[in-house]
Amino acid sequence: MQISRLFKIVYLLQDKKQMTAKELADYFEVSTRTILRDINTLSEAGIPVYTTQGKGGGIFIMDHFILNKTTISKEEQERILFALQSLVQTEQLEENELLTKLQTFFQNTKSSWIEVDFSRWGFGKVEKKQFHSIKEAILQRRVISFDYASSYGETVGRRVNPLRLVFKRNAWYLQGYCQWREDYRTFRISRISNMKITDEIFQPEDFEEASPDINIMPGFTPDLSRLVLEFTKEAAYRAYDDFAAEEITKRADGSLLVDSKAIFEPGFYDYLLSLGKGVRVIEPEFVKDELLKLIEEIKNNYANLM
Repeated sequence: MQISRLFKIVYLLQDKKQMTAKELADYFEVSTRTILRDINTLSEAGIPVYTTQGKGGGIFIMDHFILNKTTISKEEQERILFALQSLVQTEQLEENELLTKLQTFFQNTKSSWIEVDFSRWGFGKVEKKQFHSIKEAILQRRVISFDYASSYGETVGRRVNPLRLVFKRNAWYLQGYCQWREDYRTFRISRISNMKITDEIFQPEDFEEASPDINIMPGFTPDLSRLVLEFTKEAAYRAYDDFAAEEITKRADGSLLVDSKAIFEPGFYDYLLSLGKGVRVIEPEFVKDELLKLIEEIKNNYANLM
């Protein structure tokens, strides 16, 4: 992240007095060209950073320079710290050291305002480790292999060029190019198992950016259609959990009417069944018919166990 690197460059130059572009490039694991661009950015921002050529030359900041925190308002300081805290918590930015330095610099030692846990209740280490591994694969541009449990009841091995992580509707998804399908796919992370980071490298510029609304299920192209649901007063909290406020109309008796759009794929009917007697489908008609069919199959399944 460039902003983080710029802050660190200033701190390093103030601490070490002088460093070469190569030393900075090695420290940040970027090219010397990137460091020179950063130095130019700092200079344009008014920080007196200079370079000298020849033996003993390098990059340095004028001795009289002091990073003046008064140039940043209290509100801006809070926003910077809050942003870093959130990135540290989501493991998108491993900047605990930088965060500590800025907290000291701003004289702000408040405890973290945010905690993010991607796992389900009762789970934790495995899912967090898997999320972190996928993140590393994306950053390193390395192909991953895994088994994936689809909504059709199949578990299939996949090799995927991971492009990005997307949080959508209470779940994390991996978007990437599926080598088996030879197309872009979106995979729900909780359905991924036996994941391995391979040694195969891919070039991300060779692949288009996947849309978060495309192909949530492998092999399935979604078609959003109107869905109208009626929630009882007792199940109203489920409507607020799963739908946008503008899609919900509250009735005088406490029940709710939800007018939304949905993808009518197998997992959608599982969701409706999970609501039990707390919801009633108003439209479309074929969804009601499919639910009644599934309920009958469930009933017969239990009857066969008698």
